[in-house]
Amino acid sequence: MAKGRMTVAEAAAALTADNVAPETLELLGADPRVAVARLVARWRRRREALAAEERRLDNLFKYERALYEQGRMLVAGVDEAGRGPLAGPVVVGAVILPPGCRLPGLDDSKKLTAAERDDLYERIKATAVAVSHAVVGVEDIDRINIYQATVQGMYAAVAALTPAPEAVLVDAVPLRLLTMPHQPIIDGDALSASIAAASVIAKVERDRLMAALDAEYPDYGFARHKGYGTPEHLAALRRLGPCAIHRRSFAPVRGEGSLFAED
Repeated sequence: MAKGRMTVAEAAAALTADNVAPETLELLGADPRVAVARLVARWRRRREALAAEERRLDNLFKYERALYEQGRMLVAGVDEAGRGPLAGPVVVGAVILPPGCRLPGLDDSKKLTAAERDDLYERIKATAVAVSHAVVGVEDIDRINIYQATVQGMYAAVAALTPAPEAVLVDAVPLRLLTMPHQPIIDGDALSASIAAASVIAKVERDRLMAALDAEYPDYGFARHKGYGTPEHLAALRRLGPCAIHRRSFAPVRGEGSLFAED
């Protein structure tokens, strides 16, 4: 071994840290061995990915920071899960995150795997100043329509937050009856940390509800498709007809079109 040169195993161990001493990095960067060059390149890629994630997370707080600068430190994000399914409730999440918090991997819940959502759900619960969710059932969805049911759930989720928010960011939907400053943001679950956190809470809570309802109505596959109009779900509707948690105001459940036509 050349004087001062690490073994490949020692180089690999040194490059497991996120921060490597500059002199160590210079030494390894000058090492002519291919295996060491690959280790250094891998370390640099990991550092670049971490830096990019930090920039993304920082950018997710731009709407919140504008409100913090106004002295409004309790900023709630609000989002829903379940506007599109043919069955089950719509669930609304609301979250107040502490200024400057970091939740690596936080994103629009639709972009995450179930395992990633479950992990973030626990971390959000452990980190947030306040978390709430509201469930609006099928009866209300059919009575007042899915949009109004979603709005109703959003007001309920905001009202359930303790402490109460000083401002609210909401995914797309204007909430004009709120007495505090509020801002609807198109694609807010991808642009605001608070809304993204609320989307995770709403999605996980709804998925768990649908898994529980699957035990009551086991022939429809609710635990798998969560009430959305998948081929499996539509086939079950054709075979069995709607059950108590189907949204009868939705055209496929009413039997409009070709859903209940002969195969």
